[in-house]
Amino acid sequence: MSRAVEEYLKPDVVQQIARLDLRAKFIVKGFLQGLHASPFQGFSVEFSEHRRYAAGDDPKDIDWLVYAKTDKHYIKKYEAETNITGFLVVDTSGSMGYTYRQQFTKLDYSISLASALCWLMVHQQDPCGLMVFGEKITASLPARSRRSQISEVLSLLSKTKAAGVSEISGSLIQIGAMLRHRSLLMIFSDLLAEPAAIRDAMLRLRHRNHDIILFHVLDEAEVRFPFQGMVELTDPESSQSMVVDADAARRDYVTGVEEFRDHYRQICQQAGIDYVPLDTSMPFDAALMEYLINRQQRA
Repeated sequence: MSRAVEEYLKPDVVQQIARLDLRAKFIVKGFLQGLHASPFQGFSVEFSEHRRYAAGDDPKDIDWLVYAKTDKHYIKKYEAETNITGFLVVDTSGSMGYTYRQQFTKLDYSISLASALCWLMVHQQDPCGLMVFGEKITASLPARSRRSQISEVLSLLSKTKAAGVSEISGSLIQIGAMLRHRSLLMIFSDLLAEPAAIRDAMLRLRHRNHDIILFHVLDEAEVRFPFQGMVELTDPESSQSMVVDADAARRDYVTGVEEFRDHYRQICQQAGIDYVPLDTSMPFDAALMEYLINRQQRA
């Protein structure tokens, strides 16, 4: 991947773009340039309609049967043969508002990634919806594939703030009750809650034949623990705090985070869920690729 393309996918570069719609396009452009392909490559397509041949079109797409009848050059247009209905499911609890030294909070990172995925889905003619939750579902948009859906989803995402406590399992159960058809749920959360309850809620969704990509978003400092000396750590949801010797605690802490992620990785593997561990310093391409792989498997 060229350095120019890498710049498109770096959170600290993307953060400089104030408008969320332009940010989403910026991320997807960098991703597709990195693939050296369009988002349709590798997916099954079917013939849908024709349009007049124009300069720059690939001659191999000319429909010669139509030419034989009309003496005019027409191009076959294609659309995705199998559309998937996707829902972006974003955790907006207080802990998602944390950042230590990155430009993005966990929520900022999730919103940027979700926006790019929305842009990518709609441009592939896949219906995309949105559900936002903290202690419960606080906002939602039904899944649609029209172009105006992008602005509606991004408008709602741009207004979200990290606040309150998280009730991930209860919200996922609520989402399951709202869905009427098989869907792909793309969940963005730091998963700072009881793992057993979250596991049971995801298993209920899988039992109803929904597919899940779990984007486990942590702050870079939560993964690497870069603190030094005596530091006071505060839980953003409960406001409880404690003073620790960071140098003495680092090894056990980092091991604990690795075990935390491994536990969710095992839960997801057993349930047939795609697990994507992320931190706020990571480029966005890994998460976008996970979506495309999932889509191709469902086609």
